[in-house]
Amino acid sequence: QGLCVGKLARVALPPATRDPKMALKRGATKPEAHAKIALKKGDMKPKAKAKVALKKGEIKPKAKAKVQASAGAQEQKKPKRVIGFEEARAATTMTLEQWREHQVGMSEEWPQPEYMAIAMPGRSQTAYRDETYEIITRWTAETKIAYRPHAKAPGSKSHVRYEKYSQARTAAEALKLGSWPADWCWDYERGFIKVLGPVRDEPLDISKVMDESQLTDVDMAINRWYRRELARNLGLKVADLHVGKGGGESLIMRAHRLVAQREAKNALELAWKSNRKVSEADVLKVLHAWAFARNPFRQNVMPEGQQWVWSDTLGLIRDRVGDIHLTPPTRNYPEVAQLFNQYLLDRLPQGMESFKWTSLNVNCNYAARMHRDGNNFGPSFIKAFGDFTGGRLKYWPEDDRQVDKLERLKDSQAVDIDLKKNLALFSGNCAHAVEAFQGERYSIVYFTVGCYASAPTECTEALAELGMHVPAPDEDPYALLRRPLGYSARGRTPEKSKPTYWVFPTASVDEGHAARHLKVVEAKAFAKKLAKPHGMVKSKAKA
Repeated sequence: QGLCVGKLARVALPPATRDPKMALKRGATKPEAHAKIALKKGDMKPKAKAKVALKKGEIKPKAKAKVQASAGAQEQKKPKRVIGFEEARAATTMTLEQWREHQVGMSEEWPQPEYMAIAMPGRSQTAYRDETYEIITRWTAETKIAYRPHAKAPGSKSHVRYEKYSQARTAAEALKLGSWPADWCWDYERGFIKVLGPVRDEPLDISKVMDESQLTDVDMAINRWYRRELARNLGLKVADLHVGKGGGESLIMRAHRLVAQREAKNALELAWKSNRKVSEADVLKVLHAWAFARNPFRQNVMPEGQQWVWSDTLGLIRDRVGDIHLTPPTRNYPEVAQLFNQYLLDRLPQGMESFKWTSLNVNCNYAARMHRDGNNFGPSFIKAFGDFTGGRLKYWPEDDRQVDKLERLKDSQAVDIDLKKNLALFSGNCAHAVEAFQGERYSIVYFTVGCYASAPTECTEALAELGMHVPAPDEDPYALLRRPLGYSARGRTPEKSKPTYWVFPTASVDEGHAARHLKVVEAKAFAKKLAKPHGMVKSKAKA
């Protein structure tokens, strides 16, 4: 009640006795007083404040001239106009009605790529699909293309540009007529371009070109644009796409692997800080980001009629000339290998603490045909990840390799293991295969290469840093699983204390405390510890 009285009393005062601040608020003062009070309070914009100071003579000559010039420029400021819009309208030779008539049936004749039917919510129109990048980056100057006639509506700058460059018949002509790789992506995803060929089998890697004088304007334009696009879309630095690149990686492979490494590092640090296990979701996120290599060397696992599979090896390997070394992806992306290792370390079942491994096979979306691994030492752990049905491991636990032809082994002798719901210990030297599946399926196999005892010290120390447990030279390969008996054996009694395989439900191994978390490995520091580029250390092992 007292507040109401006070307010009414102030309103009843004559103008001459009102408080200046209240008068200013009510708009009852003269403009000069208004400005003076606002200036004192600091409520004025800089330009208005300068004008008041100029009028009062409180400004220096140079500043005075600047304020006067600014005021004059504002008075002469022209209204905004869209640059090129009027020119575009003037250059248009087709009416909107004519253009609409021309579009009838065009969408059927010039359809969008099939993959564009897959919705990707939240994706901007200029965040192009990976499939689009894979197509456009394989263009050459001689790649023949055909443009959909009059695809863009008249009255816009894009229409005028399109009408000009759509006359091109090759990528080189399109570039000369003012079309750029970003235009090609936009137009291709909307069905405005048909690619008639030829195109490269793989995107051009300029870093491998010996004679740069052979590069065309199209090659250079695609390379410059694509580097910027990858960096922008994946939150990377352009320079990082080249530093540490190796092992036959393409630009897009390098970019996605850098993202996978970033995700792996974040997951490891978060798990360490919160004292929790590395989760299956952590592993799957990294697998989604990882760019798999086309591996043509795993001939024994390839499905019938297939020339390659998506498969990478992390850790120790012996190449075809007998060198034992860490694979280039291990050296360049150590956090990825460390994350996969930590996942297993967090879940080693009771009694399996002595399991040793030197290498990982990381596989994507293929059902391995029936095969035996050639030179594994001891058993392997295996786990599958992803959203899929089917894809069980078919395993012949008593296969002693005496049956020369795999097809002679009977299905009734095999066991089926659901790797989506279980972590399994088995011998890769026995026959095994993967059932057909639907969906997206990844798998990681933890194993030891047969030549591990000849590996250089630098390699074994690096493996330990990544969380791998390297076997001793005199390690017993049958410490966890017994030797298989074979399917033709009679009267042979197996060791009662040891099985031929173990199956551990994921729900049970996910329980309990996390294993001791190792210090997260930094790629640069990790690489410096290795004796040669790409982690390749010459060994004395025979091929």
